[in-house]
Amino acid sequence: MTTASPAPPASSPASWLNNQPYLLLSLSSLFWAGNIVLARHVGAHVPPLTVTTIRWFGVFLILLPFAWPHLKRDWPALRKSLPLMLFLSLVGFAFNNAISYWAMQYTEALNALLIQSAGPLFVALWSLVLFGVRLTGAQFAGIAISLLGVLIIILRGDLAALASISFNRGDIMFASSLVAFGIYSAFIPRRPKIHQLSFLSFTTCCGATMLLPTAIWEAASGRVLQFDGTTLATLGYILIFPSTLAYLFFNRGVALIGPNRAAPFFHLVPVFGSAMAIVLLGEKLQPFHLIGYALVLAGVVIASRQGSAVK
Repeated sequence: MTTASPAPPASSPASWLNNQPYLLLSLSSLFWAGNIVLARHVGAHVPPLTVTTIRWFGVFLILLPFAWPHLKRDWPALRKSLPLMLFLSLVGFAFNNAISYWAMQYTEALNALLIQSAGPLFVALWSLVLFGVRLTGAQFAGIAISLLGVLIIILRGDLAALASISFNRGDIMFASSLVAFGIYSAFIPRRPKIHQLSFLSFTTCCGATMLLPTAIWEAASGRVLQFDGTTLATLGYILIFPSTLAYLFFNRGVALIGPNRAAPFFHLVPVFGSAMAIVLLGEKLQPFHLIGYALVLAGVVIASRQGSAVK
């Protein structure tokens, strides 16, 4: 299993953060929770393929001044692993994000959060199928406990309500984005030994380039991006938090503790999403929230403990 490139000097705050996998993965989940809430809120206002293309070109341009020295140094390794890098660009950036934004035009936030809760299972499945990495008993128990907590939160304490939920094409699209991201997560520890800025800038540029024809098709179909206040605020949040920072943090966290130990942190996404609804939308804190939060946090702690996956 490969590790990320050497951290910055030990005296810097960035160095400390760069070696805190649980904090990094928690922040990634927080930023992605905000992204789901925002995508549902502006789904009818912004064209999804165009926004995703701008998202990754924007991240590439933000990172390029910092990544350029590392890209020049890491180019031989990137070129040697070009098929893998292009594949990761496709599943982790182009397809995964475009299809998830598109899906939010056809599904409800509740359904998306329910499907999101299956993220750790997709990571574990692909890690097993592709590389023979099995979950330990603690990881399986932790994922199951945190999944129960997620269901309690989303279903408002009534697990019987699960039977009444119906799924549509948007749900299938959103699930396919998780399948793709599960593959991406399983491959992250086997990426080339390059600086994380080299990795992220290269893959975002490739992902945006892959999406460019779809954005052109979308514009030709009549869905043109309107640069108003809502659009600019949406792009500002997307570029900084769920894109640049979340992917840097997630990649580093997986490199430090592996995909199976990192996977349960996906369950923090609906936890943060429900907390945002309470804080930002004025929803009332209920006992089932507290029970669900406790179960999710317990599951994450159990699954992410030392002694990770075995072969």
